[in-house]
Amino acid sequence: MCQAHRSPLHHAGLQSSRRHWMATAVAGGAAATWAGLAASRGHAARLSHENLSPKEALEQLYVGNRRFVAGDSLAPNRDIPRLREVAPRQAPFAAFLGCADSRVPIEIVFDQGFGDLFVTRIAGNVAATENIASLEFSTKVLGAKVLYVLGHTSCGAVAAAAKAEPVPGQISALFQHIRPAIRAAKGDPDAAVRENVKLQAQTLVEASTVISQLVAEGQVLVAGGVFDLTTGRVEPVALDDLVAKPK
Repeated sequence: MCQAHRSPLHHAGLQSSRRHWMATAVAGGAAATWAGLAASRGHAARLSHENLSPKEALEQLYVGNRRFVAGDSLAPNRDIPRLREVAPRQAPFAAFLGCADSRVPIEIVFDQGFGDLFVTRIAGNVAATENIASLEFSTKVLGAKVLYVLGHTSCGAVAAAAKAEPVPGQISALFQHIRPAIRAAKGDPDAAVRENVKLQAQTLVEASTVISQLVAEGQVLVAGGVFDLTTGRVEPVALDDLVAKPK
């Protein structure tokens, strides 16, 4: 039968087939494009932190945070090959004493991945005995070059310590670690968070002969900052007295 005598249904079927083919092609092309971008991103998002000095290691943290704030996170070292790479042995370049707050995921904040950071977290980022022991291990045994105390804005533990009201369970056990910072801040809640970072960093160095020796020898750099829950930026807190002989 010639084309002139084909029914309208036949033409409708052809148009439907063409639309289906075009949709399939576009979808396939989009999938291929996204797959290519993902593969390219995954390939690019491999960062090495070997042979960094303590000062260079600290700068890598701030570079990662700047990427996060700008919306340019690489999400590096966060795939299965990287996990398998570090499975036999870990060698983090930085160790953290951070708050347990669910809004402060430290690897994401500093745009790092598997094996890059050794993280201890506790409400109020207080230097309790168990945390100090873990951080001694991270620096002395694993070789972390930076020991970072990270506080954050709107910290519930600091606010609770400032009120010093009766609370259930063992929560009040944290208050004794934070109250000196509250007094130093003279009632300013933002200043209290910063003072608490300073206080806990000082405690880490003074309560641990392991950490104090590493700092004195310039093998470890103690640093601190406050994570802003609104902007995502980490604002450094000056710890001049604890930054000894950085190499």
